[in-house]
Amino acid sequence: MEKNKSFKYYSRDPDSPHPWNADADLGFTNASDRRYAFSRQPSFKQSMRDPQTPNFSNDSAKPFLSRNVSSIDIPPEFYSFDHAKEGIFQVKGSAAADKVSVLDSVLWVFRFMGTGNRQMRRLLIMISLNVAYSTAELAFGLFTGRIGLVSDAFHLTFGCGLLTFSLFAMAASRRKPDSVYTYGYQRLEVLSAFTNALFLLFLSFSLAVEALHAFIQDESEHKHYLIVSAVANLLVNLLGVWFFRNYARVNLAYRKPEDMNYHSVCLHVLADSIRSAGLILASWFLSLGVSNAEVLCLGLVSVAVFMLVMPLFKATGGILLQMAPPNISSSALSKCRRQIISREDVTEVSQTRFWELVPGHVVGSLSLQVKKEMDDRRILEYVHSLYHDLGIHDLTVQTDDYV
Repeated sequence: MEKNKSFKYYSRDPDSPHPWNADADLGFTNASDRRYAFSRQPSFKQSMRDPQTPNFSNDSAKPFLSRNVSSIDIPPEFYSFDHAKEGIFQVKGSAAADKVSVLDSVLWVFRFMGTGNRQMRRLLIMISLNVAYSTAELAFGLFTGRIGLVSDAFHLTFGCGLLTFSLFAMAASRRKPDSVYTYGYQRLEVLSAFTNALFLLFLSFSLAVEALHAFIQDESEHKHYLIVSAVANLLVNLLGVWFFRNYARVNLAYRKPEDMNYHSVCLHVLADSIRSAGLILASWFLSLGVSNAEVLCLGLVSVAVFMLVMPLFKATGGILLQMAPPNISSSALSKCRRQIISREDVTEVSQTRFWELVPGHVVGSLSLQVKKEMDDRRILEYVHSLYHDLGIHDLTVQTDDYV
């Protein structure tokens, strides 16, 4: 990536060697390049002055971005670039055309599932098996009048709904960015992982409450018929654990958003497996005459599920709350800020914000006050090089004049 190609000035003059038009590459060499977007604004000391309006003349020597310009009028063709051929940034003629059709999106997702990757097909198999098992368990529980089977069937049905949302997120996140969702749909996978993590935390809490209830009540009245249901559920979930065995870790380095979603699915089926194993173990201990066996097993399962899911809950919550990227230390960001302030042509650095859009994609923005009559391109190239080395490739810089 050549830094000197990132910052080019263009004029309105059609005879200029660099006229403004929709086909100008503006330094964007390909669709994955993201460069600076910045605007000149009056400094705080200039706020009492009359606002200045851009004045475009036929003088081709005058740069398109002037130091006394407070705003920049961008032609509607600006967002087309080379992506117009791919249909990523297409400006619609009406507001209704900008809205995404829910029906079209759902149909597109189902069409994509038919040609999806291996993990999506495996998850679809898992969901089908769980739906079939929960339906059979619900029918048997209603026929025999056993509330425990009905309750477990509803628990499995709710889990199937979350797994279905994970499958939907896997498919929908492959859609390209458009004029409405300019960053794309990849954050759906983060939202899906957060939903699964929240459900597992609720499962851990409910198991703890169940263990406390078993401690209070007489264990001799405990129903042992759930052992068959627990064994069947364990076999189905073990198949899911084997499908997503590459993500069966507590602390996993997320390089892509799909890694986070796959990890949440693996933890979901793993937690259900541990819960079924705990019920089987508790029934076996009760048959041996061990006192408080159910309390001990359910308590251990509750703690294990909580410890499994808590790192994922923190990671997904941090991304959705737009916290500072965890892979970049705060000391490194502070060092870059000090290096920028130490320049003679920069008087102040403010509004520094950095967050992680999805795993592997860090976004940042900051505002600079620079001395008048200084070359912006040198400052911007210097700032870009500093944060580029930290892994921040999507950066917006605003520069203000200082008097």
